[in-house]
Amino acid sequence: MFDRHHAVWPENVPYTLTLPRTSLYENLEISARRYPDRAAIIYYDRELSYKTLDAEVNRLAGFLQAKGVVAGDRVLLFMQNAPQFVIAYYAILRADAVVVPVNPMNQSPELAHYIDDTEATVAICGQERFEAMAPWVAAGRITTCVVAAYNDYIDPDTDLDLPAEVAAPAAELSQPGAVAWAEALSAGHAPGPHAAQSDDLAVLPYSSGTTGAPKGCMHTHASVTATMVNGLVWTRSHPEGLTLGTLPLFHVTGMQNSMNSPIYAGSTVVLMTRWDRLTAARLIERYRINRWTNIVTMVIDMLADPAIESFDLSSLEHLSGGGAAMPEAVSDKLFALTGLRYVEGYGLSETIAATHLNPPDAPKKQCLGVPLFDVDSRIIDPETTNELGVGEVGEIITHGPQVQTGYWRRPEANAASYLALDGKRFFRTGDLGYYDDEGYFFIVDRVKRMINASGYKVWPAEVESMMFNHPEIREACVISQPDARRGEKVKACVVLAADAAATPETIREWCREQMAAYKVPSVIKICEALPRSPTGKIQWRQLQEAEWADTAPADA
Repeated sequence: MFDRHHAVWPENVPYTLTLPRTSLYENLEISARRYPDRAAIIYYDRELSYKTLDAEVNRLAGFLQAKGVVAGDRVLLFMQNAPQFVIAYYAILRADAVVVPVNPMNQSPELAHYIDDTEATVAICGQERFEAMAPWVAAGRITTCVVAAYNDYIDPDTDLDLPAEVAAPAAELSQPGAVAWAEALSAGHAPGPHAAQSDDLAVLPYSSGTTGAPKGCMHTHASVTATMVNGLVWTRSHPEGLTLGTLPLFHVTGMQNSMNSPIYAGSTVVLMTRWDRLTAARLIERYRINRWTNIVTMVIDMLADPAIESFDLSSLEHLSGGGAAMPEAVSDKLFALTGLRYVEGYGLSETIAATHLNPPDAPKKQCLGVPLFDVDSRIIDPETTNELGVGEVGEIITHGPQVQTGYWRRPEANAASYLALDGKRFFRTGDLGYYDDEGYFFIVDRVKRMINASGYKVWPAEVESMMFNHPEIREACVISQPDARRGEKVKACVVLAADAAATPETIREWCREQMAAYKVPSVIKICEALPRSPTGKIQWRQLQEAEWADTAPADA
């Protein structure tokens, strides 16, 4: 067991935790019984109490079961941050089914994979995304789609700036199979007894590797509970806390820190649908928010506004996140403004958020932190799998209660992603890093080809696969390009078919119609040919290394 970091462990915090065996829904039920009148969610100035939240969860769960959802079924959740996301998430769990959170930036062609892979026939989506889901409803692939209008849950008298999708009132639905949110809740169906156990499958977030389509990460109620409880204990959270929810809830970091953990604690989340730096500052000041987990680019953006110093942010007690290394100059500016050091962490979809966090009282800059409760992380040589020592760069592997049980229906990926060491099953993260003499871990590179653009994970193989559907593209190789603001951006090197008339601009426009905006290549380079190995494989690494050697960070 790796224990070098115990010397910097927070005072009066145990090295190991006995985790609850309740289901995720039971956590909400218990908090609703303990704090029925406390605000679970504040959404553009409207409060939703724990009692009301639990009641609406049960009504939606009853509707889902009336539509044929049974234990173990997968249900797609295709929505931006809103109270309805939280209600839908817990309603699916209340029905003993499995939540499949789908990035709402996905376009209609991308949804096919999630529908096929999970065999889901029921979906819940925001009305602004129903256009992408509608073809699958019309085709009968999705038999029931509950459609939510975010405007239904705001305070109509709020003075906060509203994103367009939040300001939009509920639209009429005429397509068969589409059901308005209000209609689903008012249908009067009560759910059957809740039977899910802690080892049952609960959430199936999707990740990807260097090849193939995105893969479902199988997380049980127990694995989700691990990072949820770990974070609360590590950061000394309490029921009186108020959390600012700016990270997307479909993503594991937002899901855990801005929804599941506060609900378990019985505290309040002040939720935003879209990031807006001045709205965030107003909410911190208005509600005296004390906890905020974010991505580094949000902090950079907020501090870039000259008006930020006019807001009272003194209520903040804890700032944490990741997505990219926190620049030292920004960290220092943040400390001068709030008196807080930014606590960076490290986790994956495969670990349902953090396996490593910096000690709140002893954080290091641009550092992943130390392994959390009952987490055993090592550094190995990625080729030989021999364990490495202090300061030696190798692949980070990890073992702990939050590690997924495996990839959904991917036996080959499971065989390649785990190894046995000292009698334990370790997950191979694909990230290259090292640890120092105090046990703090640092990342230096990626074994996998993942591109990290402002915290969004872009998988080149997935983008390449979609680009090959363009009638005038013969070959495509996707790599990252350094970017001063986003960290990395997507670049596609493309070889056109004979007599093709496509340009970088027309290809980019086509990509916008086929894939989520964050996946669309910012740079498209038309090439005569792509470098190949003696066996004919495209040498993406050669292109990648040349790009980072030759390209200075750009202010794009």
